[in-house]
Amino acid sequence: MKRLYSFLAVLILASLLGGCASSTNTQSKEIKAVGNSNAPADMPEESNAAYSATSETLSKDPPAACPITVPQEPLFTAPAPYSPNSPFDWDFWYGSNSLWTAVPKNGVWFGLPHNPEGYTQKVFWWHEGYIWNEEPEPDLIVTGERLDTPAPPLIVSKATNAYASDIGSAMLVGVDFPTLGCWKITGQYKKSELSFVVWVAP
Repeated sequence: MKRLYSFLAVLILASLLGGCASSTNTQSKEIKAVGNSNAPADMPEESNAAYSATSETLSKDPPAACPITVPQEPLFTAPAPYSPNSPFDWDFWYGSNSLWTAVPKNGVWFGLPHNPEGYTQKVFWWHEGYIWNEEPEPDLIVTGERLDTPAPPLIVSKATNAYASDIGSAMLVGVDFPTLGCWKITGQYKKSELSFVVWVAP
């Protein structure tokens, strides 16, 4: 009889331990699922590492494959009454008297404010003879495309005017880059067109 009780006790203990192990395995799987909450719900577990590896992580330094815009030779200088050089230490004038803009010297825009539409930046454009209060909504068309990989097009606001003592009369648009990366921006005003390339970084 004692042997029977001992056998039953061992059987009950083994059953309890098995239940704990099953619970631990289930809990472990749940923790893994929460840890990969950014992965699509229907993605197999073995694909999670690949998903993380393909998430967009870009350097602040533009790669050689991105043809960032550099100063012209000879360097463009804006006509009077504008300052011959860009009023911003980190930019240079780029274009011609009929249409020019300010491009970053290192070819990079980084740390831009982020919103649901993308990464936001203001882009100023100038034209010899443009007067901000005579044409408050200039007929400026701005477009943009990512060069290094397919992406939605640049989101651009309606053009407006800007004025300050350092920049003079300028045209202004707000843009949202849907993704980071290598972007070509093109402006068209009257019969002039100008494009430049920048690296948009984290």
